[in-house]
Amino acid sequence: MAGRSRRTLARELESIADFESPSPSLEQYLTPPEIAAHIAHLAGLQDDLERPVVDLGTGTGMLATAAALAGAGQVLGVDLDSDALALARENAARVGVASQTDWIRADVSRQPLPFSFSSARSSQSATVLSNPPFGAQRGNRHADREFLETARSLASVSYTIHNEGSQEFVESYAADEGGTVTHAFRAAFPIERRFEFHTAESEELAAEVFRVEWE
Repeated sequence: MAGRSRRTLARELESIADFESPSPSLEQYLTPPEIAAHIAHLAGLQDDLERPVVDLGTGTGMLATAAALAGAGQVLGVDLDSDALALARENAARVGVASQTDWIRADVSRQPLPFSFSSARSSQSATVLSNPPFGAQRGNRHADREFLETARSLASVSYTIHNEGSQEFVESYAADEGGTVTHAFRAAFPIERRFEFHTAESEELAAEVFRVEWE
């Protein structure tokens, strides 16, 4: 399973099915295959897929599936929406990684979550991947902070996708919590028209991705 190139990963992830009836309140968008492939490939190069991988707010299962395709042996997708979890499970089976992936319904913003990872060295022994809500909807403001807080409680390393202009916030939060941003890069996040408040047929958002090492 290991050794796939970033381009190969992106091509395989193109078969991931999108939401049929996405929820605007949950900001359910398909994580672009190119971004998921970039994150999973980088995580593989950093040996971060050797730990259990947790995809917080998994949605379609894009990041969880990408991690499994890139060589992760144990992947858990977490989402509040049971329909999303059913879709994620179908997507994992579609690309042949059902045996490496498990799924659990839970609210990422509420602690403690109904699972934990532990090792002899640290209680934070997972790698977290997450595309949290960007906070575009009124009830989701600061949702990305809640996802970072949960990642901090679970992970030795996290990869999270944020709206453009988030670097100062992520670096400041990480520093306050004993973490260090080791990698940061921008990524195009194309979205198709799916909600009534969308005025264009398609739009390309500028996103930022951060890898954080947590102490």
